[in-house]
Formats: sequence, structure tokens, C-alpha cells
Amino acid sequence: MFKNILTILKSVRENLKPTILCLIFIIGEVVMEVLIPFITSYLVNRIKAGEGLGGIVSTGLLMVAAALASLAFGVLAGKHSAFASAGLARNLRHDMYVKIQDFSFANIDKFSSSSLVTRMTTDITNVQNAYMMCIRIAVRAPVMLMFAIVMGTIMGGRLATTFLVIIPVLLFGLIIIGRLAMPAFRSVFRKYDRLNESVEENVRGMRVVKGFAREEYESEKFEDASDDIRRDFTKAERIVGLNGPIMQLCLYFNLAFVLFVGSEMIVKSKGVLIDVGQISAMITYGFQILMSLMMINMIYIVLTMSVESIKRIAEVLRENPSITNPENAVTEMTDGSIEFKDVSFKYSETAKLNALCDINVRIESGMTVGVLGGTGSGKTSLIQLIPRLYDATVGEVKVGGRPVKEYDLKFLRDNVSVVLQKNELFSGTIRENLKWGNENATDEEIFAAAKLACADEFINSFPDGYDTHIEQGGTNVSGGQKQRLCIARALLKNPKILILDDSTSAVDMRTDALIRKGLKEYIPETTKIIIAQRVASVMDADLILIMEGGKLVSSGTHDELLKSSDIYREIYEQQTKGGDEQ
Repeated sequence: MFKNILTILKSVRENLKPTILCLIFIIGEVVMEVLIPFITSYLVNRIKAGEGLGGIVSTGLLMVAAALASLAFGVLAGKHSAFASAGLARNLRHDMYVKIQDFSFANIDKFSSSSLVTRMTTDITNVQNAYMMCIRIAVRAPVMLMFAIVMGTIMGGRLATTFLVIIPVLLFGLIIIGRLAMPAFRSVFRKYDRLNESVEENVRGMRVVKGFAREEYESEKFEDASDDIRRDFTKAERIVGLNGPIMQLCLYFNLAFVLFVGSEMIVKSKGVLIDVGQISAMITYGFQILMSLMMINMIYIVLTMSVESIKRIAEVLRENPSITNPENAVTEMTDGSIEFKDVSFKYSETAKLNALCDINVRIESGMTVGVLGGTGSGKTSLIQLIPRLYDATVGEVKVGGRPVKEYDLKFLRDNVSVVLQKNELFSGTIRENLKWGNENATDEEIFAAAKLACADEFINSFPDGYDTHIEQGGTNVSGGQKQRLCIARALLKNPKILILDDSTSAVDMRTDALIRKGLKEYIPETTKIIIAQRVASVMDADLILIMEGGKLVSSGTHDELLKSSDIYREIYEQQTKGGDEQ
């Protein structure tokens, strides 16, 4: 836990100054508040002794000054605590966001996207609230408690024995309450992940949900997850609600004890041992002690809630990216040749089965390579090793004659352009989306890439052309249009290797053929890898790879595979026969 807290505190940075100022102002506020009962006691006793109006006014003005000073210190403490806690939250969000940008796919898989969203929102808010409470109440409560006990003992004498009863009782009760509530608070945050995951799936798959009329089922699923969180919070809050009765019990016990015993002492000693002013001060100090203990318990509850959040945030901040830049990274690539040498790969160390096994293949620069295989055959896993989206578990992947691990990551990925199976468009104009490939691209380069991807025709059909706004996720364009925009974006990188991972599955056969023809004619020196489900998309490739069960089972040209590969021949005959029947 201490290690986690230190990790979080590294994000305080420029907020250290307002934090320290807040602590100073809190101490000033407490000192003024503790002085007020003392001055009140003095005033009561002076009035009883027949003090004149001038003395009463001067003492009253002193009380007003102390109250105003306490108010000023409190305002300044509140201002600086707000700056410090909000600043810490901002830095934590920045640090986590930057950290996540460096994560590899393996790191993202480890946490899951829904969990990362929860950590950057709910968890950081909890830490922000806990930090504000720590620098204000966590300082105020112990200092107030200590000062009130000292002043109560000085003012009350034997009456201070009431503290020996109420402090242990209240502390014991509050600790038990905190311990009972802690497990419920801890379990809530893991359930938040599941709730966010349900929301994310539903929003992303809304068209599927409506297409299958599963709105009621999804609503029930969300209701169950939400109700699960409600039950845990209700249980925890019900336990925490016992704070009030225990507080009231101790408060009224203190009041009754001080009034009964104090009155008896005044009567018996005729005001020698204690007087009315001291009793008034004792009641006030007793209340301050109880409130301090209550605040300490609030801190305990809030920290209990935030402990899990601190742990979850620290996990992200301490996570080391599984893929990093090497020392003396290479920033030159001679060509787009690719070689897989005895490559095996699995997505996690704990996985029992490899996604790829013993892959050996060499692809010469400028070749067009097709990759065919059933679902789960390892096609996508294979191409993700080339730009180091993942690293091979065993063996070596080379690009341009060098191991990919020797290249600078940004340089490598700028030269290996991938249109992934689940590519994304972002909210903004078409032009802004295309410039993700090259932020300095000219209009001529953008138009050329769009034309090559067969996207220029539908773009120009929009009233705003390249300034047409794309909704988040590209929901206002069709699947085929989205794929063509992603291809154009990849082409703007002017890469040495272009990988299309089933990226023309949503376009018609004619457009698919035009795209392949354009790639072959206009970027002949670029190595092109095309993963496809249609044989027609790869028939004219220089090399076709057949994947099955994570293994490369066959390779060759279309004619060679028709003779040597049963899998390829079966796929070809099924698709050709289907085409003839139509």
C-alpha cells in the first residue's frame, strides 16, 4: 500500500505548494477554533464577576477577531485544497493517458479497455476526494483532537475524565464500523468494470442489438449489474449509518456528565473548584473531540474506498510496456522484405496454446502476398508481428533484413502501414481522418490516396466533400466506405509495407479488383500483404500463404496451390461453384 501511495504522490508535482499552504492554513484555523471556547469561558467568568461594559466589549471583539481569523484560514485552506486535489487528478489522468499510449496490445489485453476507462474516471475521482480529505480533514481532525483534549483537561480538571469514557467507546465503535464496511466498498470497483464493459458493448453493438431485438435482454443485463453495485453500496452505507447513533450517544453522555458532575462540583465547592465558564468550555471541547473522532472515521471510510482505487491506478502507472524502443534504434530501412524465422507466438505467458507455431517464410520486397485461412487460423496474429503490435514469443521477425526489435518503433510503424480488421475512424472531417496517415500531407497527396483506395468518388458525392464530418466510430458512413477511407489513410504514410487485414470484405468485387489493380500499378515497390476470405482477392498474388491452426501449411502461387493444397483447392472450388450457380 505504501508503494502504491508513493506512486500516486509522484503526480503531485506543481501541486506541492498549495498542499503545504493548505496544511498551514488548516493548523491556523484549528488554533483559532480552540481559542474561542477559552475566550468564551473567560468572558462568562468576567460577567459573573461584574465586569464592566468596556471589558465585555473588548473580550467580545477578541472573540469576533478569532472567529474571523478562523473563517479566513478555512477559506484559504479550502481554496488551496481544491487546487491541490484537482491538480493531482489532472496530473493522474495525464500520466495514465500518456502511459496507456505507450502500451502494447498485450498490455491493453491485460487490463481491458473498460477497466482502463473506470480507472481514469471513477478511480481518479475517488483519489481526488481522498487527497482533498487527507490534506484538510486528516490534518484538521488529529490537531483539533489533540488541542481540544489538552485545553479540556486544563479547563475542566476532574471533568476531563469524561474523555476517558467517550473516546475509547467512540473509537472502538467507529473502527468496527469501518472494518465491516470495507469489504463492500472494495468489491464495488471490480463491479464498476463489468458495468462499464456492459455499457461499452451495448453502445458499440447497438445496431446488432436492435437488429436482433435484444433491447430488453440488454436492459435486464445492465439492470442486474447496476443493482449489484447498488446492493453493495447500500450494505456499506447502512453500516456507515451507525456512525450517527454512536456519535449522538457519546455526545449526550458527555453533555449529561459535564452538567451533572460539574453542577455538583460548583454547589459543593461554591465555585472554587470549577465555575460556569469552565463547564461551558468543557461542553464545547467535548463536542470538538467527538467531531474530530467522527472526521477521523470519515477519513477511514473514504480511504477504505480509495485504497482499491489507489491500487488500480498504481497498477497502470507501474506497468511496463511489453514493447519498448531499443537502445541505438535503427531509423533506416533498405527495402520492404519480410522474413519469419522459426516464429512461434502466444498472446500471454499463461496461455496454454500458441497462436502461431514454427512459421518460416520469406517475402521479397515489392511482392504481393495473399493470406488465406479459416477463422482462428492465425492470419491476423501473423501480420501483427511485423509492425511489433506484438512480439514473437519464439523466433525472429525481420523487415528489410533487420530484426524488427532493432528498429525505432515510430519509424517501423510509419514504414509498415496496417489496415486492421477492426479499424477505426475518429470524430472529425474526412480530411482530418486521412491526415492521421500523414499530418503534413498536401491536398494533392490526399486526393491521390483517396483515388487509389477508390474513395474519391463517394467523398466527392458528399455536399462538403473532404470536409464532411465523420461521427465517432464512422457510424455515418457505410462499412465499405469506412474500409476505403482506412486504406487511403494507410497509403498516405507512403509505406514500404502495406498490410490489408480483410480490409475489402465490405466492398463489392469490382471495387476490390480496382483497389488491387491500383496498388499493383502505383506502388509496385511496396510489399503488399492481403488477408482475405475471397480467393479472387489473392489469385493474382505473387505468393499465397495458407494458414491452419496457427501453422503455415502451404505456400505458392495460385496455380501451384491448386495442385498441391487440398485446403486451397477446396476453398477455390466452393467459391467458384457458388459464383457459377449465381
